[in-house]
Amino acid sequence: MQIDRELDARGLNCPLPILKAKKALAEMTSGQVLKVIATDAGSVRDFQAFARQTGNELLHQESVGGEHISILKRR
Repeated sequence: MQIDRELDARGLNCPLPILKAKKALAEMTSGQVLKVIATDAGSVRDFQAFARQTGNELLHQESVGGEHISILKRR
């Protein structure tokens, strides 16, 4: 999977990972892929809701060693 942009949101608590991802996606073009790495466990469900509400596609999520990775495709 090609990642067009990576956002490091480690150490940030809700709602900052979502707000930073929203800003990053706004700067991207349709079809580009954003990878977000967060340490806030709540970001997993936050990104699921964010994708439903904004129409951006949540391609993948995984949690590894306390880091939660969400991969979103810009609508």
